[in-house]
Parts: sequence; C-alpha cells; structure tokens
Amino acid sequence: MLFGVFAVHSPESCPLNNKNSRKIFLNMESKIKSSMKKFQIIKIIGFYMSVLEHEWIIILDAKSAHGIEQLCISVGISSLSTVKIVPMNEFSETAKRLKFEK
Repeated sequence: MLFGVFAVHSPESCPLNNKNSRKIFLNMESKIKSSMKKFQIIKIIGFYMSVLEHEWIIILDAKSAHGIEQLCISVGISSLSTVKIVPMNEFSETAKRLKFEK
C-alpha cells in the first residue's frame, strides 16, 4: 500500500536552526534504511522537502500505517515534527476503478 507521510515542524525546531534537530536529520536516512524491514516498509518511493514551508513529504510503500508510525518514532521524525500518515492511490489505479464502476 502507498502512504504519504506529511511532517511539519516549526522554524525553531528546523534542522537549519536547531543543533539537535540537525543531528537527528543527518542520521535519519541511514536509520530509515536500516529500520525498513523491522517496520515492514517495502520501498521509499520519494522523500521531498519544502525548506521554507518546514514540511517533509515522504511517499512509502508499506504494509501498514502502524509500521510507519513506529518508524517515525524510531528514527526521530516525530521528535521534531507533527506527522500525518495518509493512505494514497496512484492516479492510474483510481481512474481504472472508476471506468469499471457503474
């Protein structure tokens, strides 16, 4: 299943402005990669940031939102950001379903 992970932090807790957040941020990629199997994350589709909006968007293929929640706690994302986990569908799959529904 695809999930969007939307993480928003304040300017004060931004890795650009906060030494502790910077340390968490710089270790995040390796922690995510080493924890994927444990939390049943199949694949990282994309990891994007809007620096001035203080928002991260991560697209994951994962077994469940609960695993993603635990990953966000384990790697430190939730220690500096408010996190929203949203189930997602690819446009083409939704369009295909709509064509066959009556």
